[in-house]
Amino acid sequence: MKILDIPQSGKRGLTVSQGGRNGQISRALVIPSNPRTDAQMRVRNFLASVASQWSALSQAQRDAWTTAGKQHQSKARLGRSGPLSGFQLYSKINCSLLNIGQQAVLVPPAAPAFALLPVTGLTITNASGVVSLKLTTTDAPADGTMLRAAPPCSQGRNVSPDTVYLGPLDSPQNGAVDITAAYTAKYGAPPAGKKVFVQVNQNVGGWEDIPRQFWAIVPASA
Repeated sequence: MKILDIPQSGKRGLTVSQGGRNGQISRALVIPSNPRTDAQMRVRNFLASVASQWSALSQAQRDAWTTAGKQHQSKARLGRSGPLSGFQLYSKINCSLLNIGQQAVLVPPAAPAFALLPVTGLTITNASGVVSLKLTTTDAPADGTMLRAAPPCSQGRNVSPDTVYLGPLDSPQNGAVDITAAYTAKYGAPPAGKKVFVQVNQNVGGWEDIPRQFWAIVPASA
């Protein structure tokens, strides 16, 4: 439930506090389910692999990551953030690389200057009940550009539900990237009248830029 209190985040006894879109929230502690989906196990395997590799680095290599981590801040929590540890930066970069099918790196890569993402929108068509989803583009997105999406939701929603990583974008054809197969493999074909949210961001050397969000409403069959 929503409460009036000082900003809090975390567990205290059987109560969990967190920030919400409309203010401070306090709720009962609930142990989350562990369905061990393919996506969950994939990420856990990445984390285990990266942790094992960190221990195998030389001290000079770990020192280089520690020095680089001091130049990058963690995401803010309750308005506060701090420099990353060497292991945190190593995990962040290499899990991101493994997620798009690239090899882990032993040397901290320099943060890139991201080019403008050439994705301009999401279009959805419904031809005789066959729904297609495409991202319109002005150019080919960089290799490793990441696609995330949320399940179909009410078109009255203005905020996206939680998104799930679906994979890297394919090359565009005729100014569009077809994401139908990636989306329907996760959520099935979205029904007419539902809103679909997707997010796209670049991944260069394990560094990710801020995702851009697009949405469209599934039209009636034509």
